[in-house]
Amino acid sequence: MLIDTYGRVATDLRVSLTDRCNLRCTYCMPEEGLQWLAKPDLLSDDEIVRLIRIAVTDLGITEVRFTGGEPLLRPGLVGIIERCAALEPRPRMSVTTNGIGLKRTAQALKAAGLDRVNVSLDTLRPDVFKTLTRRDRHRDVLEGLEAARDAGLTPVKVNTVLMPGLNEDEAPDLLAWAVRNDYELRFIEQMPLDAQHGWKRDSMITAGDILQSLRTRFALTDEGAGERGSAPAERWLVDGGPHRVGVIASVTRPFCAACDRTRITADGQVRTCLFAREESDLRGALRSGAPDEEIATRWKLAMWGKKAGSGLDDPTFLQPDRPMSAIGG
Repeated sequence: MLIDTYGRVATDLRVSLTDRCNLRCTYCMPEEGLQWLAKPDLLSDDEIVRLIRIAVTDLGITEVRFTGGEPLLRPGLVGIIERCAALEPRPRMSVTTNGIGLKRTAQALKAAGLDRVNVSLDTLRPDVFKTLTRRDRHRDVLEGLEAARDAGLTPVKVNTVLMPGLNEDEAPDLLAWAVRNDYELRFIEQMPLDAQHGWKRDSMITAGDILQSLRTRFALTDEGAGERGSAPAERWLVDGGPHRVGVIASVTRPFCAACDRTRITADGQVRTCLFAREESDLRGALRSGAPDEEIATRWKLAMWGKKAGSGLDDPTFLQPDRPMSAIGG
């Protein structure tokens, strides 16, 4: 069991498969990209599967989310999912993706055992998409979403970040579109995880702003804390249901007290929190021939030291040295 000193138990594992991405979102990385991890520094497919096996069979993990960077850029993704689907007990598995490669891979991912996908899409306007991502791939994402839904990778969740001066007025249109297409929309407050360290609290679109905008067109009924559990999103029924909309308010409504996540970076480091500045190395143990028991013990020790919260409200808060693309979402 992965327990910390505050009594929280981690059952949800986020695994970053690569730090590379084929978009250049303004709130994530600079236009020229980043210096990517060297291939020898990345965990191999076998190392990833081994860590997931230890997590599932020895440490109580029940959910595995594959992230990046862009996880669909990982050549061995389908094989990794297929091998993890054969574990006993079988974890539920999902992928967080920008959606560009889904049209090509959705059926294979489903056949391998993937349960569902989260797709990032911040706008319905192709021109705004190009400005935000610095790539002209809007149609590819829409087609990827349709392919995921048609393949049965449901519920298809759409993650949206609203940025001032770009797409802050689109919340009602995005929700109407999601309801029509049977996607579950989740708005995410912009977080201080950009490589440029340009995030500013006073310019971000908050959960309150988002809800105020949505209520100009929709009746929202709060599902309540009982339905939420440890999920990061607060959810509301839209016009009485059955469709829902979520808001992940990591900055203004932190949910650290209920956090059940542990994270592995693409180069094999344990992260106890997205905003942590410390990491614990498992790659070294893997490559030095350590047995499963030692790796599990190292993982337990890392999680035992998890802090009470993200520290975002602390005046001395410092962003992690590594950006979102390196540490996984």
